[in-house]
Amino acid sequence: MENTGVHVFDYLKYVSETTDQKAILRDLMEAYGNDVWNYAFSICRNRDLADDITQDAFLKVYRNLTTFRGEASVKTWLLTITRNAAYDYMRKAFWRRVTLVGFISSSGTYQSAECEAMENLYASDIWKKVMSLPPKYREILILHAHYQLKTKEMAAILNISEGTVKSRLHHARLKVLQLKECEACEQT
Repeated sequence: MENTGVHVFDYLKYVSETTDQKAILRDLMEAYGNDVWNYAFSICRNRDLADDITQDAFLKVYRNLTTFRGEASVKTWLLTITRNAAYDYMRKAFWRRVTLVGFISSSGTYQSAECEAMENLYASDIWKKVMSLPPKYREILILHAHYQLKTKEMAAILNISEGTVKSRLHHARLKVLQLKECEACEQT
């Protein structure tokens, strides 16, 4: 898998050679569980619902392991399933908006506690702005910034053209900048 340096085709070979689908699912959950949960949470903004969506997404993966065609990366395939599961849940269920808490991962560098606290506040503030955007802009920024997907991969997950991905990404960045400017104006 991508996280461990194994090429997609090697993974497909592994899938076709083993009959232990539970082991494959366990490997996928270990490698991509956090990504799937974080993506589900970024869509629904509810921890309990993100848990349900993640479980549903991996259940769909388990049922459809043999349908993976290798046209996209395993990660892209999983995030697409997660997105579809999340929107299915949101269509069926009533859910309320929640604020983002602790979405930023560690940078791996050591610095003073004061600098780290200031960076966390800034990052938390930026992610709050991102989470306040309409879903089409929020989603594109999360796929780009958090998952570092390429334009083609984002287009596949969102089922839109690459040009639309670029346009939405541009507009999403502008909207975050506008939110920052509005906040600065309100503080003066």
